[in-house]
Amino acid sequence: MQSVPKDSKEAAQPAEPADSLVGTEYEVEVGPVAHGGHCIARTDEGRVLFVRHALPGEKVRARVTDGGETSRYLRADAVEIIEASKDRVEAPCPFAGPGKCGGCDWQHAKPGAQRRLKGEVVAEQLLRLAGLTPEEAGWDGTVMPAPGDKLPQGEVPAWRTRVQYAVDAEGRAGLRKHRSHDVQPIDHCMIAAPGVSELGIEKQDWPQMASVEAIAATGSNDRQVVLTPRPGGRLPLVELDKPVSVLRVEEKDGGVHRVHGRAFVRERADGRTYRVGMGGFWQVHPQAADTLMRAVMQGLLPRKGDSALDLYCGVGLFAGAIADRVGDQGAVLGIETSKRAVEDARHNLQGFERVRIEQGKVEQVLPRTGITDVDLIVLDPPRAGAGKQTVKHLTTLGARRIAYVACDPAALARDLAYFADNGYKVRTLRAFDLFPMTHHVECVAILEPVKKDA
Repeated sequence: MQSVPKDSKEAAQPAEPADSLVGTEYEVEVGPVAHGGHCIARTDEGRVLFVRHALPGEKVRARVTDGGETSRYLRADAVEIIEASKDRVEAPCPFAGPGKCGGCDWQHAKPGAQRRLKGEVVAEQLLRLAGLTPEEAGWDGTVMPAPGDKLPQGEVPAWRTRVQYAVDAEGRAGLRKHRSHDVQPIDHCMIAAPGVSELGIEKQDWPQMASVEAIAATGSNDRQVVLTPRPGGRLPLVELDKPVSVLRVEEKDGGVHRVHGRAFVRERADGRTYRVGMGGFWQVHPQAADTLMRAVMQGLLPRKGDSALDLYCGVGLFAGAIADRVGDQGAVLGIETSKRAVEDARHNLQGFERVRIEQGKVEQVLPRTGITDVDLIVLDPPRAGAGKQTVKHLTTLGARRIAYVACDPAALARDLAYFADNGYKVRTLRAFDLFPMTHHVECVAILEPVKKDA
């Protein structure tokens, strides 16, 4: 039997309702995994519990952390493991567990079991929201580890090249507790990439700061910290263990401004260098950009002279890869909301005469372009997905193939259903474990038009 100290509690939550059940404990049989890093269980009275720190098939004592008598469901932590799953391991990280850091969801599961759980979530979302079995989606049901992430049991892949540390009232750096603003001070994050760990953020005091984001580029030795002061806070003197550039998030407009050093980091993918400025978006796992780029290119199979769209294009990763392959007679249009990312994308792709990057929301910019047909489309939307109207528009452009990159299986499944309603089917789907120890999973779906009967 494994147990958690009885005084271990969930982090502070919003004010509890009058009918609160927080602190109530139930002995339950744990059922299937659910989207979000927890498993489903039911009390003897039939109440639904979303239980963290548990695994399917276990018997646990679950302590309610959120919800009341009238809630549709309750959230809970497994505070005692009565009957353990064969997939359970002792969490390698001392800050993982009930009431502690909320950054990881599956530290207590073997790596192979984590990937199986993620695969079950993807399969459940596809079936429930898109009506697709894995076979109908062209997927073998597996979630592939990133290159280099298969490690002996007990070792944790150090993959996170961007870590946002929260800072408590005493100026100590840490990570947020689950569903809480409370900070868990730490002395080391096991999933942080070496380039982040070597900065020594956790060893410093950060008075008057709300957060400190550390960025370690994988395509260069560039290191960067982005400081967000508390209201009225003054920047500290930054003296870390390695040379870094320092940026500041302004209180008035939320803009990011350079304090000293480069305003950007240099990342590398597909044999090209990409500038990513002012703390902008880049894939967090060091192998993610190349892994996703290869999956997209293998699915699209660009041809010389093709025209293509790269939607939600960021700093131009997929646009650059496609432009390389369609040649001088091809053309690529990228659309991105972030003004800074658009500036970076234009810089990164300035060597391609027939690549154009437009700034704005996809649903607003794309109709204004006047484009009525295109050969290929790649879209990498935010977590909420592309949405019904954007998907409908894309299906009118006659693309030979569409690559959909998704960080949320529920949003992916919803959008795949919209594609199906408008004449596109999934040809293949691949899933990648690019966020080990967490519940997140990245998918690449390749779609093509449904062949009409003669």
